[in-house]
Amino acid sequence: MEPDYFLELLSTNRFILLIAVGALIVAIIALFSGASARRRLSEHNDVLKQRVDSLWQDMDEMRVSQFNGPGPSGAQQDVTSSERFALEKAAYEAIWPLVWSLHDKLGMFLRAVETEEHAGELRLEARNAALEARKSLNRVRPFCHDEIDELITQLIDNQIKAHLAACHFMDLSKDSKDSLSSSTSHERAVQKEKFRMLYDGQSRDMLDQLVRAIRQRMLR
Repeated sequence: MEPDYFLELLSTNRFILLIAVGALIVAIIALFSGASARRRLSEHNDVLKQRVDSLWQDMDEMRVSQFNGPGPSGAQQDVTSSERFALEKAAYEAIWPLVWSLHDKLGMFLRAVETEEHAGELRLEARNAALEARKSLNRVRPFCHDEIDELITQLIDNQIKAHLAACHFMDLSKDSKDSLSSSTSHERAVQKEKFRMLYDGQSRDMLDQLVRAIRQRMLR
């Protein structure tokens, strides 16, 4: 190719070449900018993910700390709070089935007493259930919240009183077969009303309070 023709060609297509060079430069800049933007976006996502994970961890630690009230901050306090929560939860898991078993067995005994069915075995089962519940409460009491400890204690005592009233009613029923005195009939009515009130009224209400208190402590 002759030099003059080459120079003429360059002069004629200079504008096109400038556009091509400019487009190439823009493409290179866009390529590097895109790569840089993707890198910054990836770094931003990693930082955001770390912040979210840290936030969830902080929220879990805050819930445990708030559960046991204010106290000194720090990792050691978080561990202690978690352990206290686990111990309290285990205490309720141990005592609740026994409290419910006592309520259920006492109910069967009282129904048998009211219908004047043979209740000797049910009487013993209810008594043993009360002893077992009280024994378990004494064992887990250090790990129970004060309000729940008091509720369980009152509930067990209340159901024991109902059991004793029903036993007294049974004894009076045996005596009434040998005596037709009005005083015996009146005392039977008093004892019957007593164990009904203790079981169907007070004990059921305490049981509902206990469920709400445990739920509040565990789902806080």
